[in-house]
Amino acid sequence: MTAHPDDEDKDLMLALASGNDTALNLLMRRWSPRLIAFLERLCGSHATAGDLAQETFVRVYKHRHRFRSSQKFSTWLFAIATNLARNHARWQRRHPVTLMEPGDLRELQLESDAASPDARLELDERAGAVRSAILSLPAEQKETLILSTYEGLSHADIADVMDTTPKVVEMRLYRARKALADMLASWLPK
Repeated sequence: MTAHPDDEDKDLMLALASGNDTALNLLMRRWSPRLIAFLERLCGSHATAGDLAQETFVRVYKHRHRFRSSQKFSTWLFAIATNLARNHARWQRRHPVTLMEPGDLRELQLESDAASPDARLELDERAGAVRSAILSLPAEQKETLILSTYEGLSHADIADVMDTTPKVVEMRLYRARKALADMLASWLPK
């Protein structure tokens, strides 16, 4: 019988805490893609997400002795990442900067899977509208929505990450979804 991924993560953290530094490499390999995707959805920038993911793993290493085997590694990891993203958002509000994303500079594709350029443009506009709408949500609603929808965390796990109750998570999800429905009403079928 194979070990549950949560158990493997806990074992790797215990190994890391006991001095096996290569355990961090395995955790990074396992969690980096998901963590970067989470942070990109949270902050809207792939470059910033990569930086915050690296800093998250630095904190995991630095605080490896604080990890409790009774908690889920994913919850602990997302809590660290969420706090770093919040700190970054606060810093960014005080120091506004305009960054160009690599995606903004991409070349036109020669081949397209879309039925027509108009259809592709509409899909891109719709995706951009959804991204913008999510980014415009209040921080707590945005974090809750991303952890639930994109990361698939349970209400209880989200409550642990955000240091609140599952009922508050449920309320934030409801409000976030309602706000998105209002903001994206023009994109929804009538």
